[in-house]
Amino acid sequence: MKKKIILSILLFVQILIVNVLSFFPEFVENYYSNGLYPFIAKCSRTFFGLFGFSVGDIIYGIVIFFILRWLWKTRKTWRREYKTNILSILSFFSVFYFLFYSLWAVNYHRIPLNKKMGFEKKYTQDDLLAFTKRLIVKANNMHNLIEPNDSLKVVNPYTVSQIYDKALNGYDNLSKVYPFFTYKTESVKSSLISTPLSYMGFGGYLNPFTNEAQVNYNLPLYNYPTTTCHEMSHQLGYASESEANFIGYMASIHNDDLYFKYSGYVFALKYCLRNIEKLDEEQAKSLLPLINNGILRNFEESEQFNDYYSSFIEVIFKGFYDNYLKMNHQKDGLETYSKFVGYLVNYYKEKDL
Repeated sequence: MKKKIILSILLFVQILIVNVLSFFPEFVENYYSNGLYPFIAKCSRTFFGLFGFSVGDIIYGIVIFFILRWLWKTRKTWRREYKTNILSILSFFSVFYFLFYSLWAVNYHRIPLNKKMGFEKKYTQDDLLAFTKRLIVKANNMHNLIEPNDSLKVVNPYTVSQIYDKALNGYDNLSKVYPFFTYKTESVKSSLISTPLSYMGFGGYLNPFTNEAQVNYNLPLYNYPTTTCHEMSHQLGYASESEANFIGYMASIHNDDLYFKYSGYVFALKYCLRNIEKLDEEQAKSLLPLINNGILRNFEESEQFNDYYSSFIEVIFKGFYDNYLKMNHQKDGLETYSKFVGYLVNYYKEKDL
């Protein structure tokens, strides 16, 4: 009982410490994100990378089993032992919270990536429109290099394992320009729960306890390279989803492989079109004739995938994840993903695509 009381108290102490750390991003950046975390990540990926399957998914399954078992065993004890049961729950969350933040999640409070790279995130509608038109030209050119018939969609010829192997090349090239994107010790795996992830509406996730990058193997392959690079960016300690989108895009277009470059450019184009559509639906429609039909067919492939796995489960889990992001100082919740458009527009203001 005494141990449970101590752990319960420590939960609130930990929450206080983490919230205090959020006011000191320089400290987090220097001493955790670029200090302690790289050592933790290397050890985790070195060990768990030895296994060809997702250890993290199995751990989650075991933990869920024991939680359900505990709930079943205590179902009749809540009237007389509610204090003990509440302490048990708080003790569990105390340990969970400690591992979650100490192993990875303190990265939520590091210096924003755009500040490290020296550009703003705000943009005007005109800025977005001008950039999107440039991006359309680039995406069309990339499509033409792969598929001479501009009406045919791109079909990625690689297996999932080959995509994981090739993803390292993009990070190797990107790190020559920006050393803080150096990626070492690979641990990228197909999630064992890919079908549930599909119904939840997620392309993958990082397991913070094992540092395994988990990718949903059901995804359309044309988009798979950038999703893989996105999850790998979380392994580098970039917790923000907008930053992970930007880094995933950058690692894709810096890859020597054309299919990776194509994946990155059309990934960015899709987000830009969505953001324009939110501002002016007619303007977004006016851009569609400028895009190769083959690219639009790839977009349709993604829409068909989303429609196939659409369910009430996605609404529930995305609602949960939206609140989770807001609790971790990503005030825009799920909208954070699309905020990476601001990174694109501002990064390329004085650069070629």
